Amino acid sequence: CGITGIINLQNKQEASNKIKKMTDAMAHRGPNAEGFFIDQNIALGHRRLSIIDLSDAANQPLYSQDKRFVLIFNGEIYNYKDIKAQIPDYDYQTDTDSEVILAAYQKFGSKCLHLFNGMWAFALHDTLKKTTFIARDRMGIKPLYYYKNDENLLVFASEMRSLLASGLVPKKINADGLVDYLRFQTVYAPQTMIENVLMLPPGSSITIDQKDFKVEKYWDLLTQYDKNAANDNLKTTHKTVKTLLTQAVERRLVADVPFGAFLSGGIDSSAIVGLMSEVSTSKVNTFSVTFAEEAFSEERYAKMIAKKFDTKHTNIKLTPDDFLKLIPDALAAMDHPSGDGPNTYIVSKVTKENGITMALSGLGGDEVFAGYDIFKRSAKLHNYQWLNNIPKPIRTIGGNVLKTIRPSISSDKIAELLGLENLSFENTYPISRQILFDEHIARLLNRKELPQNSVKNTLEPLKNTPLFRFNNFLLSQVSYAEFNTYMQNVLLRDTDQMSMAHALEVRVPFLDYKLVEYVFGVNDDLKFPHSPKKLLVESLGSLLPPEIVNRPKMGFTLPWSNWLKNELKTFCEHKLQTLAKRTSFDQSEVMDLWQRFLSGDPKINWARIWILVVLEHWLEANDIEA
Repeated sequence: CGITGIINLQNKQEASNKIKKMTDAMAHRGPNAEGFFIDQNIALGHRRLSIIDLSDAANQPLYSQDKRFVLIFNGEIYNYKDIKAQIPDYDYQTDTDSEVILAAYQKFGSKCLHLFNGMWAFALHDTLKKTTFIARDRMGIKPLYYYKNDENLLVFASEMRSLLASGLVPKKINADGLVDYLRFQTVYAPQTMIENVLMLPPGSSITIDQKDFKVEKYWDLLTQYDKNAANDNLKTTHKTVKTLLTQAVERRLVADVPFGAFLSGGIDSSAIVGLMSEVSTSKVNTFSVTFAEEAFSEERYAKMIAKKFDTKHTNIKLTPDDFLKLIPDALAAMDHPSGDGPNTYIVSKVTKENGITMALSGLGGDEVFAGYDIFKRSAKLHNYQWLNNIPKPIRTIGGNVLKTIRPSISSDKIAELLGLENLSFENTYPISRQILFDEHIARLLNRKELPQNSVKNTLEPLKNTPLFRFNNFLLSQVSYAEFNTYMQNVLLRDTDQMSMAHALEVRVPFLDYKLVEYVFGVNDDLKFPHSPKKLLVESLGSLLPPEIVNRPKMGFTLPWSNWLKNELKTFCEHKLQTLAKRTSFDQSEVMDLWQRFLSGDPKINWARIWILVVLEHWLEANDIEA
């Protein structure tokens, strides 16, 4: 679904007109119904994607039994039936999870958030006290953007384009957000690409009354992880992980529409499909998007899992040309600029076209169970602390020599590492996710000084956590970093904006907060990445075949570099020329970067060009001043 709201716009008719424009701007999120609540100083809008209780009675805004509270809600509360049983005296009019939010808030106030297991962004207005309560789920699966000016005008929405459609938000680029984007191919929350537009952080709420505007954190992984997990023996840990993941999958199978699962044939998606088949009363629908080139195809692994668990399997083969043709549509669907969105757009498109409205995904498995190479690299760097004993000037000289004799992006990153004050985790981790280095960005933007690295700011709370003074929790530090940077601001944001472009809901069992809290507290010895996702695989026992666990890393590598130099060259060049003329950028530096890429400079890969192309496309589409 999609939610929108305007608070403290004095003209009721103006508010009514603007909320309609905002809601229309994200009609793709909810094609089944639209609804509005307009009252003094507040206007709320909703677009509905019907998943649970398909009746008209479940359309939103939804009202409490006494009509005092009004709700607009995007997401799902998976344990709503359990909560409903705890509040039997409420006169329920629907079978929705939405109404359970109303009942829980009426009984417990803001503390109701601690009861909910799911993904959500909702706004709840008290018509008696004239207060509004807005909240977002713990892991940041569902988005919530907002703008507030000095006159206490507040505008909020599920998508940036909805905010901009209101005409109430100045369309000016956020200078620090621009640096973030060039560093990391996204802007890290709470900042966004638009000046004074913020993203409500995960696990947070906003309370608005006539005088106050208060943002509060109701959940924080660093304080609410399972403190006892590290004391469990191996057998207990494996049993707990299997139980929690099975429960997470089972919770996410509640739906009144056709649903399925993305199946790549990797460990994460195969685990989800395997557990779905164990707890589901009907055959599981599985979908794979593979490429026609056999040498790169993962089709045989997906078919192996489909056969093992007797799923109703659909394999959708694409050629690179099929993908190429869909890139303009993917760019048009992009609500907030990102360097990594087209893949999700295309997988969601073909899944929806095959009759599925809700799908389970393996997203989050790598972050929770130490699946990325960054976990191995961080562990290796931790063993190189002896380098701190070498004076920094000498290390810097060594890095510069390496860059000269072996020019490459990898050498640049090693040189960056060697030039650090020390090789502590909070210093080394940001480099791992960086696309353009600060020296490039400073030249591109013609700026002498750049803002503090936002990833370092994100990692700051780690220093104050007693647990992380011990070496056997390094992997949990990496998990925390991944959760709060790449996963939330690239993967989850892209998954939401690109799946909802097709009115497809994606659910992510690996990010069930109970599972995350437990695994976060397990020490490194039980999940160290000597083998792929060791703790997950061992916890699942014989569920996954050895061929899946031990398969080589595959996946068709799309010919992006070749595309940018050929089929997409004219398109990219036009976008770069337009971007270069913007006041924020240095024209000669932008075009020099492009020419270096075209000439095969090993230090300039396609990703460094593509983020600039995507940025200009988004700025043009949204008429942003930059």
